[in-house]
Amino acid sequence: MQPHRKPAVSTAVAVAVVAAVLAGCERGTSTGAGPSATGPAEAGCPAVVAGAEAAVQRAENRPVWHGPTRGPRAVPGKSIVYVAQTMTNPGVAGAAEGVRDAAKAIGWDVRVIDGQGTPAGIQAAFSQALALRPSGIVIGGFDPKLTSQQVTKANALHIPLIGWHAVDSPGPSKDPELFTNITTRVQDVAKISADWVIAHSHGHAGTVVFTDASIPFARNKSELIKKELATCSGVRLLAEENIPISDTSSRTPQQVSALLSRFRNRWTHSIAINDVYFADAAPALRAAGKKGAGAPFNIGAGDGDPSAFQRINSKQFQAATVPEPLSQQGWQILDEFNRAFSGEPPSGYVSPVHISTAANSSGATTWDPPGYRAAYRKIWGR
Repeated sequence: MQPHRKPAVSTAVAVAVVAAVLAGCERGTSTGAGPSATGPAEAGCPAVVAGAEAAVQRAENRPVWHGPTRGPRAVPGKSIVYVAQTMTNPGVAGAAEGVRDAAKAIGWDVRVIDGQGTPAGIQAAFSQALALRPSGIVIGGFDPKLTSQQVTKANALHIPLIGWHAVDSPGPSKDPELFTNITTRVQDVAKISADWVIAHSHGHAGTVVFTDASIPFARNKSELIKKELATCSGVRLLAEENIPISDTSSRTPQQVSALLSRFRNRWTHSIAINDVYFADAAPALRAAGKKGAGAPFNIGAGDGDPSAFQRINSKQFQAATVPEPLSQQGWQILDEFNRAFSGEPPSGYVSPVHISTAANSSGATTWDPPGYRAAYRKIWGR
């Protein structure tokens, strides 16, 4: 909050306070703990800790394939265009690479068009995709409302659209009209990241949450994270840092330094809606003399990009991530298109959440669950 002069009348004071509070909810601000953070740390929450530990253990295990095992044989001769929000986004790029990999297996042509991360660029990329008259179009990591005219035209041309992180929920969408949307459930990602903090701290943590309130999806995720943290009376929400993802490199180091000065050793854990915050937090933590394998222990509730795995595996200011299975989701995108081309409904499959740590990642730089390639090849007859 910015300092302000003391108004002459009480009404002006009330107006100023309300304005300051509203400003604190917007771009690049920090808020302190709310009522959920005031529980006594010494009280703990043994029952909640036990449940969190069980959930974390399940999420850290390497699962067997529980996705589709039946479906239509591969329809030949199809072409797909992947419209990417920006190929500098590791999640978008990872899903695109999965689509390319799957296309080789199923025998289709794939073209990726980079929207360059701007509304005008994404709209131009989508228009270019439509001009190619492909069999299907992927909405790769952007809000379809940004390209509503192009979406309407694709629907009119009966070109099926499949989203990757395009809308909040997995599955088919009526408005905008998508055959299906591929993503993990935000509720599951938020809950397991908070459960990790509860379990890792044994119910005694001082936590900072990093979010981007300008993105409704991210704002919702951080609200769900805070809700789960609040189930444990010994876990205190020290602050919520609102830093737009586009500003992380410039703002995060400064905010981390301020948090260290403000909370010192009370800050034990962090959760960020995207791993990128910890890439930019690391230099400030290092400059403050913090150890890479020590507190604050950080978990990303984001895509699980390669740099996050590198920090985790080298124990440099990130302990865990809740990654998307990007390659598997790329294969699922093509399987869903094949169902659309065959006149069948979507598979309904949603990837379960997973937690990657140095102990279970085996040095990998992505989360790639076992079994899906063989399963999809068998379905497609490839």
